[in-house]
Amino acid sequence: MSMFSKDIGIDLGTASILVYVKGKGVVLREPSVVAIDKNTGKLLKVGTDAQQMLGRTPGNIVAIRPLREGVISDYDMTERMLKEFIRKVTTFRLFKPRIIICVPSGITEVEERAVIDAGIQAGARRVYLIEEPVAAAIGAGIDISKPDGHMVVDIGGGTSDIAVISLSGIVESTSIKIAGDQFDEAVIKYIRRKHNVLVGERTAEELKMQIGCVFPPEEEKSVEIKGRSLMTGLPQVFTVTSSEMIEAFEEPSTRILEAIHSVLERTPPELVADISNNGIVMTGGGSLVQGFDKLIESHTGIETHVADDAISCVAYGTGKSLESLDGMQDGTINLSRRKQLNG
Repeated sequence: MSMFSKDIGIDLGTASILVYVKGKGVVLREPSVVAIDKNTGKLLKVGTDAQQMLGRTPGNIVAIRPLREGVISDYDMTERMLKEFIRKVTTFRLFKPRIIICVPSGITEVEERAVIDAGIQAGARRVYLIEEPVAAAIGAGIDISKPDGHMVVDIGGGTSDIAVISLSGIVESTSIKIAGDQFDEAVIKYIRRKHNVLVGERTAEELKMQIGCVFPPEEEKSVEIKGRSLMTGLPQVFTVTSSEMIEAFEEPSTRILEAIHSVLERTPPELVADISNNGIVMTGGGSLVQGFDKLIESHTGIETHVADDAISCVAYGTGKSLESLDGMQDGTINLSRRKQLNG
């Protein structure tokens, strides 16, 4: 059977979706945005094409992000988006693929069920779930099966997952809803407060990518941006510097540091010693904000580094775990978490 159907791994992220096909690697990386016609309910565009429309649509078209803070907020749209992406990557459609989907570690059973149902409705024969930090660790090249503690900080679009992993399971973890999206919001708020100018989500994201930093950089960078002045209501051009970005990001970055601290406080001492030797690995798009590794290092005293190809780590990890699909249970995540939920 598996000869004809492809196994697929999906990193179902708030900001972007990555699809890994067994034997081919990551074949699709697109923003998780859907554009629909409100009058007819017709799906117009998915992914990159739909993202161009965010904040620029006429009355009858809406561009929406069906996932918020790591979980499904619009079930119907998520299902249609998944269906579209799966259609893009599967050519031979006689047999349904087995799909493994990544979920944040703090997901509830109801949210978990929604992900499984959306996967089945989108055309999967079976859906398996894997927790994001575990997938991120596998993708970053960590051998998680050994009795050796590793800490993974996965900062995505909607959630940041921090976990200590040993013997293929999560020992301690936390999932906070402070991540890339909150950094963008922090930029918007800061610019509105300081410059009295309103900028859109996309401008804020570009600003974050170009000069965003959380630790004083070696050289000050600045960039010119355009927004709508709140005083006059007219367009205004002004300059933003990287030290202003540090101020803007202060609150969300502090929240992430506190979360890392709280996970370390709850971790058994043997594993803390391992983490001190192995260092902290950062993955996800949010970890690319300049100086994040230095900030964590200065607060914890533990060597921190950003994984290679941090954005695709979770997708690669999902892909690698496709090889052990036969040993996994349908729809459930690793059992250590089940015990925590029921215990």
